[in-house]
Amino acid sequence: MNKLLAIILGCSFVSQFSYAVETSAQSKEFPKDELKKQNKELVQLVAKELNKGLPQTIDKYTQLIKVEGKDTVLHYTYEINTGAKSDETVKNEDRSRMREAVTNGICKSYKKFLDAQIDISYIYISAKSKVELFHFDMTQSKCFAMTK
Repeated sequence: MNKLLAIILGCSFVSQFSYAVETSAQSKEFPKDELKKQNKELVQLVAKELNKGLPQTIDKYTQLIKVEGKDTVLHYTYEINTGAKSDETVKNEDRSRMREAVTNGICKSYKKFLDAQIDISYIYISAKSKVELFHFDMTQSKCFAMTK
């Protein structure tokens, strides 16, 4: 419920942001510093709200354990239960599959954030060793390049 509220608040803000950008662009004014400041505040608000409901089970292998807002980037940290597989095996065998799934998901689910110049970062760590397994950073331009 908290996650839904944070996303709704964020999307509402992003919609207002988009209108402000369009209006500013039409009047030849573009207060980039003010928009970046608002994005930083939004990122902090979303992270704070999402963390209230954590940890959250995503599937039988994955848990969302933390969301951090840094500058204009939302960093989602997930733990993966790799079972009997070693961290190196998971890194080598699952990286490309994970990259494709995560990238497609972010580009669809976070489009309004990305359009508002708020970037998304997904970090996956091993539940056993706490070692980083994968790290995927997504920006609007990366999503745009994928759809070409």
